[in-house]
Amino acid sequence: MSEKETSHRPTVLIVDDEASIRDSLTMILEYEGYRVKEASGGAEALVRVGSRTPDAVLLDIKMPEMDGLAVLKAFRERGYEMPVLMITGHGDVDTAVEATRSGAFDFFEKPLQRDRVLLSLRNAVESFQLKRENRALRHQPDDLIGESSTMRRLRETIDRAAPTPATVLITGESGTGKELVARSIHRKSRRSDNTFVQVNCAAIPEELIESELFGHEKGSFTGAVRRQLGKFVVADGGTIFLDEIGDMSQRTQAKVLRVLQNGEVEPVGAATTVQVDVRVVAATHRDLEQEIADGNFREDLFYRLNVLPIRTPPLRERLEDVDLLVTYFLRRYAEANNYRSKEFNKDALEHLRSLPWKGNVRELKNLVERLLILSPGESVTSEDVMAAIGRGRAELSGALSAAKTLREFRETAERLFLIRKLEENGWNVTQTAQAIDTPRSNLYKKMEQYDIKRNESG
Repeated sequence: MSEKETSHRPTVLIVDDEASIRDSLTMILEYEGYRVKEASGGAEALVRVGSRTPDAVLLDIKMPEMDGLAVLKAFRERGYEMPVLMITGHGDVDTAVEATRSGAFDFFEKPLQRDRVLLSLRNAVESFQLKRENRALRHQPDDLIGESSTMRRLRETIDRAAPTPATVLITGESGTGKELVARSIHRKSRRSDNTFVQVNCAAIPEELIESELFGHEKGSFTGAVRRQLGKFVVADGGTIFLDEIGDMSQRTQAKVLRVLQNGEVEPVGAATTVQVDVRVVAATHRDLEQEIADGNFREDLFYRLNVLPIRTPPLRERLEDVDLLVTYFLRRYAEANNYRSKEFNKDALEHLRSLPWKGNVRELKNLVERLLILSPGESVTSEDVMAAIGRGRAELSGALSAAKTLREFRETAERLFLIRKLEENGWNVTQTAQAIDTPRSNLYKKMEQYDIKRNESG
């Protein structure tokens, strides 16, 4: 995958004098879809940040010559605002607490816990982007591209729902733009001056989701070395978007129901509740009524969420929008990556309109970007489209025909399937696991089992 193809991914700078820790963190973060830079000391870190500011920094406290506190101070004195997450040894917790008072976003004790690092890092990157996004949110275009009757009705529904205080439940297949709808609702609401907070319920480990949503008190559980505000409190006065709420445990569902009923948030380990004023917009690709019948989702929460239901249509129900979407994705990707844009000829567009689009708009977006990069001419043809689609099929067919046993056949098919899905989702492990409906931990195990690495996407 080229530098240009990956330039949209968040960049993390790892600063640690221990090469083994840098290597371990690099492997984990790259699998999660981050771009990673490394520095073995403070002076090198300042040079790295000066050349291009990362989205976040993982910074060891104890380093020779220039320790982490001095590096953090130098970052802030030079005006760098990116979040810094400190890495500390067991005996340096007091120093780490001092670092948070000096502006560090969070800190971790060695040995590092992968899920906690990933969760806090994701929060740090989102928090860094949140200020910029919310300043511009009301002035951004909807990005809900399309002039079909289906899309016009969707925008009309959003316009009616947005000014009200009612809870919204967005349903639809993966890749149909549920997040775009949620952001549009916030942007057009009376809360648009306040915060929009997004939480992917499927991406947060079960043991951390209550702390993430509702916050926790210091000492409330192992590793709770400081008080943390939950997302509901952060979103006070604004909108919280609970994406993939159908993946939430019943225990957490009960606490969300309490917030919806009386606006009370109960942090983990707290003796009192916190009152918040938050509009809830939820989304899921699951059939919640079936989940209720199966005993997986609370019926009372469903009715609280489903006050204003909005369905995002699959692309196959609005194929007349394909031309506009192609033009939009071409322009946006070319501008973002300094590419020369191309046109799709009539036959290519007709071919695209004939496809089933099981991955919806997200699948179309990925294919358009691939064709912009790989098609040889100034204009994308129907042959280019067939070649881009057929490349994966040809690889699969060739590899499978070489298998000698049923087990080898199954393993080859599974390996190629995972590589293609990871490629479609920009090698973001969390997003890929969600798309193929498997736990993230299982996807990690499969990647290790089949020795799947990023550079295999071609």
